[in-house]
Amino acid sequence: VGFIVVQPTSVPVQTTLGGRTVAFETSEVRPQVSGLIQRRYFTEGSYVRQGQPLFRIDPSLYQAAVNQAQANVASARATLDAAQVRANRYRPLAEMEAVSKQEYTDAAAQARQARASVAQNNAALQTARINLRFTSIPAPISGRIGRSLSTVGALVTANQAEPLAVIQRLDPIYVDIQQSSADLTALRRSFAAGGVSAGSTQVRLKLEDGSDYGYTGTVQFSENLVNQSTCTVTLRARFPKPQGVLLPGMFVQALFTQAVDQNVFLVPQPALQR
Repeated sequence: VGFIVVQPTSVPVQTTLGGRTVAFETSEVRPQVSGLIQRRYFTEGSYVRQGQPLFRIDPSLYQAAVNQAQANVASARATLDAAQVRANRYRPLAEMEAVSKQEYTDAAAQARQARASVAQNNAALQTARINLRFTSIPAPISGRIGRSLSTVGALVTANQAEPLAVIQRLDPIYVDIQQSSADLTALRRSFAAGGVSAGSTQVRLKLEDGSDYGYTGTVQFSENLVNQSTCTVTLRARFPKPQGVLLPGMFVQALFTQAVDQNVFLVPQPALQR
């Protein structure tokens, strides 16, 4: 009979876990001021870039607020000029005792109050300009935008619960993998015992139809929290998405080498008999 001499070797322990795809970035477009939507600038389902205008809210009231704040600033500056001139005139008169020192003190105090009033009105003007700028709603991130949840003519408010639209960045894309906390505990104990070493962070995917996803991902991190309802820990992997195959919410199978057994004897299967 023939024979072979087996030697201890390292064998990767293949792990297959279920997971779901998650968008790399998700942003809900919300209004920061209240008013009627005048225009919508994007096409539903299209790709939008960060800073691109998406909606326009009627700016009439906010433009009027800016005009009023500008007038208040001009009035406060005129009052400051008069109060400063009066204080400057009283200073030499108070030194030669032509007027009382109390009158000069009052005049100087009025000038400081007028200066503070100018600062307050400038702050109000800046707030009015910010609110006017908020009437144009830009895209907070670049990505694929969904359907518009508010139409032209709809009344929106700054504190509304429903967003105007949702933008998702899908390249790259995340896959959240669920692993049993019991399996993870057993794996950590194996690491501590020394018979098993850490495996690779590379991950492969099987799609819902059983086909292989053509690109390899990388495990980014593992959460330090166990889900109380499922007793699982979430591992997040990152994958490239150049062809648009993966969409958020898809169920996939993740295959990766989570550990490597260091002391294993491999025997050819034909040599095994019952």
